[in-house]
Amino acid sequence: MGKSNTHVNIYHGYGHTNDLVVYGHVLKSMPRKMRHDFNHPFKNIIQLLRLFFVKPVADARVRLTWKSMVLEGTTEKDGLFKFEWVSSEHVAAGWHEVTVAHIDEKGSVLTESKGSIYVPHVTQYAFISDIDDTVLVSHSATTLKRLRELFIKSARMRSAFGDVAKHYELLSTSNTVPETPNPFFYVSSSEWNLYYYLVEFFHFNRLPDGTFLLSQLKQWHQLLKTGKNKHEGKLIRIMRIIKVFPLQAFVLIGDNTQSDPTIYEAIVHKYPGKIHAVYLRNAKKENEQGTRKLLEGLQKKGVHTCLFDHNSEAIEHSKKIGLISKNDL
Repeated sequence: MGKSNTHVNIYHGYGHTNDLVVYGHVLKSMPRKMRHDFNHPFKNIIQLLRLFFVKPVADARVRLTWKSMVLEGTTEKDGLFKFEWVSSEHVAAGWHEVTVAHIDEKGSVLTESKGSIYVPHVTQYAFISDIDDTVLVSHSATTLKRLRELFIKSARMRSAFGDVAKHYELLSTSNTVPETPNPFFYVSSSEWNLYYYLVEFFHFNRLPDGTFLLSQLKQWHQLLKTGKNKHEGKLIRIMRIIKVFPLQAFVLIGDNTQSDPTIYEAIVHKYPGKIHAVYLRNAKKENEQGTRKLLEGLQKKGVHTCLFDHNSEAIEHSKKIGLISKNDL
């Protein structure tokens, strides 16, 4: 392996034998490891700022090694790489290791990292959830409040909504058993800069493991726009997930602060019969009337819907439509 000051970030991938996907970034230096137990605003601000001082490597050559397969590609303008392929052999359910290397023009390895791909068991349901103001208290509709939450508090100090972990844990074993949980996908407008921050928050709050699909990397001068990304990207990411898992019925969970209602409405129209239920947290009261009208339209298409203020209401609704067994409560 040659000398290099670059670093390869690999994010949890997903798929099955016939369609595997993994994302990552090539950066000019290795990100500093974060401390997640700080309770000091200034230290947290410094840590978060570092996440936005990243330097992506555009047009970098990358090589993926998966079992006996080798694939090559190049990074995009923001250093992002994406590999999507069909496995030459059957892939069992569970976690599988993958290696991605940054290589030079001669094919020599400059630096490499190992990542993981999750192949879910074939279950009845799959869940796609937003993060900000759905799971994590974020105040997304107000820029200053959002930035205050993000920069002053560490991942372990951030607040999850009441009973959200309970609801998601019950959903993860819906109509299955703990050994074969339903897959969770966390699709957010938050940037890839925050990947490890969010993973720590989810682990600390005992939310189900899942695959994160985030938005384009941002630089320090774009901080005021953090979490403000075009909703078309989120729509495309959800469509890719549904395409990869044709056997599962999907449940979409979000909130009504930004674009989740219209994105989920578009998904229901595009994939008739594939969406079992839509849950929206009523996080922005001035949007409540419009949200209810939209959900009424989805109900007419045979989709179960729930607009809720607290996850206890969502749990009751999930029980009512059979997403949660009464024996699990």
